[in-house]
Amino acid sequence: MKNILITGASAGFGKAIAEKLAVKGNRLIVTGRTKSKLDKVTQYINEQTEATAISLVFDIQNLEACKKAIESIPPEYQPIDVLINNAGLALETKPIYEGDIVDWEQMINTNVKGLLYITRLISPQMVARKEGHIINIGSISSHEVYPGGNVYCATKHAVWALSQGMRLDFLPHGIKVTQVSPGAAETEFSIVRFKGNTQRASQVYEGFEPLCAEDVADTVEYILSRPKHVCINEIHLTATAQYGGIIHRNK
Repeated sequence: MKNILITGASAGFGKAIAEKLAVKGNRLIVTGRTKSKLDKVTQYINEQTEATAISLVFDIQNLEACKKAIESIPPEYQPIDVLINNAGLALETKPIYEGDIVDWEQMINTNVKGLLYITRLISPQMVARKEGHIINIGSISSHEVYPGGNVYCATKHAVWALSQGMRLDFLPHGIKVTQVSPGAAETEFSIVRFKGNTQRASQVYEGFEPLCAEDVADTVEYILSRPKHVCINEIHLTATAQYGGIIHRNK
């Protein structure tokens, strides 16, 4: 049984990961900005599984809010054994010369700074115990760049660099660091990116079978099942129809 904190767990990858890991009877702390969605996640876990779950509602872009949230974690959910840095988003696909600076800041603040805030607040207890596992949800965009992906891809490249840096920093302390880098996956990701335009979002996944959130959750479950002496540094997973930035679509 482990204490597991998952950021961005109200939908998509985070929700699927929480529900998958709940099957194992872990104690889960799910975080996000939308209380109603998090309540549904915790209700399902507490009523339908052998696990227990609590939610922390806060904006990961806000350092003080992050501090207050982490400080509020009940003793029975501590220490944190596994931190899953999942919170992230993409906004629009405009070329750099037309980009919305507000969108840029939200992506940078969530995808990079939010990950750093939570890691900085949680990891000292792992160092003190010389044990723990941090899983950063990156993207194929940690390694690829595509038209209109400029700032989003930059944030995911940063996640990759941070994952490598963390692996080195935590190496003497016995802490595992893993990055999971999915390709195109049909979740709320594109709906968020296109700010509620479901028609634009659905076009992203036309002509092929994309990944789903459960595929990523299965991968995380596998990573956490490895013995103590084994660290999976990174896993790339894509739909069979995708390699790198290329997707083969059926006409």
